[in-house]
Amino acid sequence: MGAKTALLAYADGDAASALGAAGAPAAEATARLVAGVFPGRGAEPAEGDVLGEVVYPPAELTYAGSFAGVELVCDRRLMSVRPSELPAPLHETAAGRRVLLHAMHSVSDSLTFAVWEDGRLRRSLSLSPDSGVVEDIGDPFPFEAPYWARDRPVLLDPQWDDQPCALPFHPLELGNEAPRALFGFLLEGRPGPEDIDPDEVPLLGFRLSDPDPDPDSGPGPAHAPETVARASRTTRRTRRRVRRPQAAKRPSRRRVSPCVRPRQDSNLRPSA
Repeated sequence: MGAKTALLAYADGDAASALGAAGAPAAEATARLVAGVFPGRGAEPAEGDVLGEVVYPPAELTYAGSFAGVELVCDRRLMSVRPSELPAPLHETAAGRRVLLHAMHSVSDSLTFAVWEDGRLRRSLSLSPDSGVVEDIGDPFPFEAPYWARDRPVLLDPQWDDQPCALPFHPLELGNEAPRALFGFLLEGRPGPEDIDPDEVPLLGFRLSDPDPDPDSGPGPAHAPETVARASRTTRRTRRRVRRPQAAKRPSRRRVSPCVRPRQDSNLRPSA
């Protein structure tokens, strides 16, 4: 498995239902969203794309979309967010809505996901094979249960047999299931009939500049009129790109991981 994500969402209710009905993103609202999440940065429109291709975007690009009932931001800066220390601008942009964060990286096998409701952190999980459990706040969601119950053990890799995984499951396996539960789509593997196709969710692209202490210099804010106008043109181009043949679906990929399945031992099994 080689998936990576850096995804933040604001939802009025169920994000999956709203994404399933998403059309073209609203350009002006999307520009305001980017300006709220990244205050003080200039934003120049870039070519848009679809969620399935930019859930972990290139380092120099930000992708976002404002739809009825849900707003999305994909940006690598979200990888460094520790849920219990969510930056103030991200809280303020929520404006009372449900907040969902998913960040995963297949090189470090790290996973972070979190959900805030009514401004309160309901669930946060951050872990990796090297660091173990970094943060575990709130009651686990139902989709986590089989992983904590050791029903999804890591496949044995003889090359790493002397270094068993410190976790009862591979973080990326749980990380692949979390977007299905939180956003309604699967990152890798065969989607089910109820899953949303992330290749059908168009997003607008932006290039952000570093914050400028002088408000009179550098590019204008992300919600400047000229930025909105260009974002609108990008929206139209993105909509034409959305439809993709089923044959182009990304195949499921698995890779050897240093996080090894523990030896079969009675001490490692859950108690009855």
